[in-house]
Amino acid sequence: MKSIIRSFLINLASLWLVTQLLGGFNLAHGYETLAVAAAVLGIFNLLVRPILNILFLPLNLITLGTFRWIINVATLYLVTLAVPGFSIGLFSFPGFTYNSFNLPSFTASGFPALILISFVLSIFSSFFYWLIK
Repeated sequence: MKSIIRSFLINLASLWLVTQLLGGFNLAHGYETLAVAAAVLGIFNLLVRPILNILFLPLNLITLGTFRWIINVATLYLVTLAVPGFSIGLFSFPGFTYNSFNLPSFTASGFPALILISFVLSIFSSFFYWLIK
């Protein structure tokens, strides 16, 4: 029970940070939808993700673990299907410049936006899991 609550709180904090930093999320009822999405993401991470990891184990071994991100994208996509009012729309990055380091601005929608948001979400959740241990 303690691990389920911990997983819910980490998913909630990660989703909230990603929605604040990146945008591209459509939350119909605000924080209520965010809490439901965090709960569903936790359930899918406990039930669906291990099944997908077993099914795609050969691809994950061939790609040296890189295919794990595609499994995270699939899990996040299933959350957008399961939670009404939670969707991922247009992702736009305004760009970043520091001295001679320049990251250009870009926009993405659909599957590329889902990949980028899933990648950032996995970084935040991994950081929070590391912080708790």
